[in-house]
Amino acid sequence: MNYTNIHVTKEAGYAIVQLNRPDVLNAINIALMQELVEALENLDKDNDVRCIILTGNEKAFAAGADIKEMADASAVDMLIRDQFARWDKIRRIKKPLIAAVSGFALGGGCELMMTCDIVIASESAKIGQPEINIGVMPGAGGTQRLTRAVGKAKAMEVVLTGKMITAAEALQWGLINKIVPVEYYLQDAKDLAKEIASKPPVAVRLAKEAVLKSFDTTIEGGLEFERKNFYLLFASEDQKEGMKAFVEKRKADWKGK
Repeated sequence: MNYTNIHVTKEAGYAIVQLNRPDVLNAINIALMQELVEALENLDKDNDVRCIILTGNEKAFAAGADIKEMADASAVDMLIRDQFARWDKIRRIKKPLIAAVSGFALGGGCELMMTCDIVIASESAKIGQPEINIGVMPGAGGTQRLTRAVGKAKAMEVVLTGKMITAAEALQWGLINKIVPVEYYLQDAKDLAKEIASKPPVAVRLAKEAVLKSFDTTIEGGLEFERKNFYLLFASEDQKEGMKAFVEKRKADWKGK
């Protein structure tokens, strides 16, 4: 499909969704989010796509929300607009999401990065939640996902001061997976997407579900969920093929069934 605010390209086994508002450092507005959710949901249904990369450009993953859309809104306007409902749809994407981040990932950009499952960052990445500087606070999951990722003390520091942190700090705090030179950050994400795409799709989906479940349940509930997903995979053709291939010492041929 043709989009205005994003570019979508498909490679063998994975897809790349690139935010495309370079004149405003990929600031996130309603139109971009509508297109992004539509694209991700379509790719989630595409059997040829087993992993999705979300990226921006070297200068900015996304430098925040488009403040012009919100500056004059009332509380009731924001309630009716319910713009964060689209973020819930991204959270429900079943296929692995890899964020390839360079430059600014601030405010909504940081929150969008944190909705992804894995984050590859360039050395130039600057990450933060600066909403406090304009009289508000994170509203698309920043206070919750950041705290779960880095702990209360660090999250309080970032949210209450609005400071940006470097890629090195983000890696040390456990917010991202890896730092690579600017010229390689997207290629590194592609390599990872290829690796994930080579795995059995049903098992990948259920494994992602199980990891995410750990954030909103008790250890007992999480273990029960994990166990049921494990048992469920024994109904898949890929489980039979994978174990047979292991015994026969050959490469498995995954069908995604």
